[in-house]
Order: sequence, then C-alpha cells, then structure tokens
Amino acid sequence: MLHRVECKVSKIDMETMKPLTPVMRLLLKLYIRRSLENEKIFPATATDNYKLVEALVSNISEVDVELLLLSARMAKLVSSALQLPDSEINMKEIVENFGKISCNSHSIDNSDLKFVGTGLYPVISFTNHSCAPNSFVVFEGRLAVMRAMQHMPKDTEVLTSYIELSDSTMTRQKFLKEKYCFTCSCSRCIKLGQPDDIRETAIVEGYWCKKSDCDGFLLCGSDNKGFVCQKCGLIRDNKAISAITNELKRISDKASISLSFGHTTEASVAYKRVEELELKLYHPFSISIMRTRAKLLKISMDLDDMEGALLNIRSIIQIYERVYPKWHPLIGARCYLCGQIEMELGYMVGAIESLTKAYNVFRITHGTNSPLTMKITSKLEEARRAKALASFGRMKI
Repeated sequence: MLHRVECKVSKIDMETMKPLTPVMRLLLKLYIRRSLENEKIFPATATDNYKLVEALVSNISEVDVELLLLSARMAKLVSSALQLPDSEINMKEIVENFGKISCNSHSIDNSDLKFVGTGLYPVISFTNHSCAPNSFVVFEGRLAVMRAMQHMPKDTEVLTSYIELSDSTMTRQKFLKEKYCFTCSCSRCIKLGQPDDIRETAIVEGYWCKKSDCDGFLLCGSDNKGFVCQKCGLIRDNKAISAITNELKRISDKASISLSFGHTTEASVAYKRVEELELKLYHPFSISIMRTRAKLLKISMDLDDMEGALLNIRSIIQIYERVYPKWHPLIGARCYLCGQIEMELGYMVGAIESLTKAYNVFRITHGTNSPLTMKITSKLEEARRAKALASFGRMKI
C-alpha cells in the first residue's frame, strides 16, 4: 500500500519538477505513512510508527543560515509534490522533518555491503554515537538490525558510529559538530591533543619524514618555515612540500577527469602517479593513500588486472586493520574481496586465510545464518577443495 501511494506521488513529481532526491523521497514517504496511519490503513507498532519520528532531534535551530534556506527550499518542493491545500501544509514541520532525516537517516546496504538506498529507522537513531563503537547496523532486506561487535556485559550502553572512523580525532570532531551539533567525548576523542593522538593524526593525515630509515612524523616548526621531524629533527621546508602538493593536485584532477570520461587506462596511469607523490609526503598508512588505492583497486578490476587489484586490496586491509575495530564489517568485506581475487589467481593458501578472516568478522556482525556469511562459507570450502587438488600438482599455490 505504502509503495503504491509513493509511486503515484513520485509520478506526479516527475511531471511537475525535477526528479526526487533520496531525502525528498524519504520526506514524502514520511507524510504518506503518517496519513495512512491516521486513516488506520497502515498499522502502527511500538517500534514502527510516526510518533517515534516526532521524538527525533532535527538540530535545525543550530544549523547555519545557508543550510536552513536549503531546508526551506526542500520543504517547498515536497509540499508541492504532496499536492496538499495550503491549509494542510505546515512548512515549519516539513523543515523540521527535513532536519531529522538529514541527521538520522541510514545508508542501506545489501547482503554484499553495497549501497542500495537511504532509510529512516527511528528506534536505531536513538542509539548514541561513539568513535569506538561496540555495535553495528546491518540490513536484512528492509529490516535494520543492531548487532554487537564485541562482548558487552549487562547494562553496557549500546553505541554505534555515525561517521567514518578512519579519520583523525580532529577531523571526526569537526564533522560531528557540523553535521550532528555535538562534541564527542568517547574513549578515542578524549585523547585529542595528547602525544599518541598527535602521532596518529600525523600517520593518517599529516606529513612524514622523507628519510627512508626514519619513521618520524612532522610538525610545523616554530618559525613556520617548514616541518620538523619529531624523531630525527630533519626539516622539510614549505617550498618543497608545496611543490609536491601542487603537482599532486594537478595529477589528481587529471586522473579524476580521465575516470569521469571512461578513460580507464589513462586514469590508472595518473592514479599510480598520484600514489607515488603521496608516498613522498605521507605515511604508507595515511587515509589519502588508502583512498587512492581504493580507486586503483576498482580500476584494476575494471581492467581485469587481478595482480594489481590484489596488491591494492592487501595494502588497504593493512590500513583498515589499524583504524577500524577488530570485528568491523568493512574489514570483513575487504578480506572477502581479497579472498575472491586470490581464488581467481589460484593463490589458495592466501584465499583460505583471507576468507577465514572474513568469516570470523561476519559470523559476529551478521550471524552464521546470514546470506553473506553462508556465501563466504561456501567460498571457503571451495578454496579448501582447490588447495587439496593443488597438492597433486593441478594448481599453483
């Protein structure tokens, strides 16, 4: 019923204005759902009803003027799509709900952890944030399920993450303040500015010593003329760093343009050059390098360069294992992909190791009976059979 009514409204929208954005579609669903609940057409349950949405925070009063104006424009579009008489339109309420969706919606992934849409799950939205979460939201079709990533004694608060966990403390704090209007005080964030946190920030986002035998990180010198290695004292002057960063931007822009036009081979060459330049500036475990290698991974797979893909996925996993909790699904997803690539290349020992890691993550985050976990189990059995055959000289290992 809800889907049929939504399709009807969406069709009206297509005839009168630009196609609906995901947020606008959610807003429309929200009002259609409320109308159907009020008319007793659609059942309301304790964990699935419009009153739960009313209890969510919108943070509208704390956002800047530009975002508030955007919210108002979105509200006007939604009210037009609903085709309600002016007397039934509460513009302030629509703006409030736009804010609620903006800071409470979830990205929905399918069983392979690929993005398929956006949804609002009010009960789960009541869960507080932590940059060191003990739980994770997984999706079983349209159903959102909160699963533990570690053992939690009785009365432990269930915490999840609203943001990307691989960023530095300062970057995470900035994003949380701008999007969710609060300052996190979790076990990771309280270390802001402490020596360990400064070092971690330098690893994931800062500059690194250029001496091959030094693993020191750089901080800006007192004279602001360069960056000083905190281990060996070597100074990298601003001019040398600027030269690399300018070249990095130029090549990055070129790579992005090549990729957008479908020139995959050219993009591959450009992104490899980007990686070379980044390695001159950053630690091998930096987030910038990780993201470049993620692009190279996809490009390698598009070009059917499985050896190149394997090289990139292995380096990405190393970074993931540093920045994410041990049982985070993203680690499992990368290990699963790594195992699949290794199987395709005939590296069965590596495939078994990678798939076992993936299984150990997903049996916790998704359960042993989930489609994804069972798929990994099947792949693992296949890899073990192939390894057994290899002992008779039928495959390389």
